[in-house]
Amino acid sequence: MQLDPDHLATLAAILRCGSFDGAAAELSITPPAVSQRIRALEERIGTTLIERGSPSRGTETGRRLARHAEALALLEQDLARDISGLSPARSTVRIATNADSLALWVIPALAEVPDMLFDLVIDDQDHSGDWLKRGDVAGAITAHATPIRGCNATPLGALRYVACAAPGFIARHFADGVTAPALRAAPALRFNLKDRLQQEWMRRHTGQDITPAWHQIAAVDAFNQAALHGLGWGLIPEPLAAPLLQTGQLRELIPGTPHDVPLYWQVSRLMAAPLKPLTRALRQSAAQVLIG
Repeated sequence: MQLDPDHLATLAAILRCGSFDGAAAELSITPPAVSQRIRALEERIGTTLIERGSPSRGTETGRRLARHAEALALLEQDLARDISGLSPARSTVRIATNADSLALWVIPALAEVPDMLFDLVIDDQDHSGDWLKRGDVAGAITAHATPIRGCNATPLGALRYVACAAPGFIARHFADGVTAPALRAAPALRFNLKDRLQQEWMRRHTGQDITPAWHQIAAVDAFNQAALHGLGWGLIPEPLAAPLLQTGQLRELIPGTPHDVPLYWQVSRLMAAPLKPLTRALRQSAAQVLIG
């Protein structure tokens, strides 16, 4: 069954943009033209491909077709690189990454692949692989070493975190040591509800499951500023914490107790070949920041 490539590209654009209007703007066509293409594709396939809403989402079949469309675009781009006289068009690649990796080393890697456009999904490293399982992204930076079905997993190294806070905060809340009762009472920082780094660190060093009072701050810079200003304690990536620890603006709660999070680049095998330049750039950039 041959499918119109323009119709497939339109479907993929809707899922990237989350709306028919967004897809129209990206493709430089009118919203009615987007609707017409999707209606024709749904009639051709014989099933609904888009769940209309805000945002619009793909059905299982719609997501599968969108993956196929993105794979075709990447393969054509890869072919154009190898054949003189062909000008490779930029294709959009959607990947999932955790916020700390994005802040530290992912952007330099993306800059090494200038012939690709990137649509980044930000999610916790323990959950970013879910986007890949659903087929919503072509690749994901995840904490899971086991390859997701249909994917390749490449180890990148471990991102080291340190549990730290402002000296005044430590003096106020941990005067008698970093004990389970003190950790239960002291305000802690977390990125969002999915962020369990602080709880994992507390369990490791106290042997107890502790639920403190939380400040929830879903921005890397603001999270670190909150620790600096004594709002709470939290786990901060060592590359960001190191200069602040050296100047005494931050202190470790328990010196010499880092928390390492191994990270892996998982990519759909269907996309593995055309995404080789991206995989190579991610590995090289990660090696500059991650350990192990």
